[in-house]
Amino acid sequence: MSDTEAHPVRISSEPVQLQALEPMLEKVRAAVGDVPALLAIAKEIGLTAPKPGEGNTAKLWELLASVTAVDVAAGRVLEPHLDAVAILEQAGDHKEPEGVWGVFAAEGPGLKLEAKRDDAGTYVLNGSKPWCSLASHLDGAVITAHAEDNTRAAFAVNLKHPGVSCETPAWTSRGLQEIPSGTVHFDQVPATPVGGEGWYFKRPGFAWGGMGVAACWLGGAVAVARDFKTALAKGADNGREPDQIALASLGEVDRIITSVTGYLAQVAERIDAGELDGSSTNSPSAWSEALRVRGTVAAAVERVQTVVTQNLGPAPLAFNEAYGKRMADLALYIRQHHAMRDDAQLGALTLKGDRQW
Repeated sequence: MSDTEAHPVRISSEPVQLQALEPMLEKVRAAVGDVPALLAIAKEIGLTAPKPGEGNTAKLWELLASVTAVDVAAGRVLEPHLDAVAILEQAGDHKEPEGVWGVFAAEGPGLKLEAKRDDAGTYVLNGSKPWCSLASHLDGAVITAHAEDNTRAAFAVNLKHPGVSCETPAWTSRGLQEIPSGTVHFDQVPATPVGGEGWYFKRPGFAWGGMGVAACWLGGAVAVARDFKTALAKGADNGREPDQIALASLGEVDRIITSVTGYLAQVAERIDAGELDGSSTNSPSAWSEALRVRGTVAAAVERVQTVVTQNLGPAPLAFNEAYGKRMADLALYIRQHHAMRDDAQLGALTLKGDRQW
């Protein structure tokens, strides 16, 4: 049922411009399920990929969406590496990272990672960090830790240091099976501060990175929509024309995808124009816009999944490997969105006047 070719996802580029992505997407398609191969592709892409806020944000999001449309897990591999590369550049005092990197900023009950200076004045990490995807495969990471003043700060760390130990979790999920996210333990591991005190969470790039994740979610939804269209076309070729309900559902899916891609194109343009970098007190903050983008895309993904599964029924979920994998991967990935809690954050900002209406 899935398209055999790897098609780019358009946000604002002309179709002819997107053709340049096709050879790389074919490489991704051939590497599905092969984590080392996907990591090698991520490293290669990271050498030339656009960075947010530098004039080609929409192209970055097209890249992320296009890879995720081929395979959700592949997007889940690529996005944090590109985010880490962007973070280190935004900090201004770090070289291009060697190898493949991740970004670990999650917190968990009963777990705490602390950064303190040793006698030589070097920061060292001690403690544990949850939800560290593919940590045992990565060369390094940008990681948040509790500093001596109990604020959270970002640090660059070598994950190959002997003081780093990675748990292999009992990953029972059918989604993102290639990317188990376990706890990593740190014992006197040297770390280099990234940005100044409080910089990591206050920089506009924090919000831009969150929108990049939403671009990945969008790519997954586009792939599900393509699965639906392909199934209806195949049925018609076999003499089973889609009924009015199927056509109305496809029309709804088209409306959703079109409106969301248009919104992302608009936001990307505003980022590149400097309207969402925190320099103006008269425009909404980058974080409020990130909450809008992530909430809008998450709702779109969930609606597309619902409409498509209602129409196609249980058979493809049970018997079509690519479709079933995509649905399971995307359902887990989208749960990085905190649903009504994120909307509550946005509502609080809106109440304070951080809005455009």
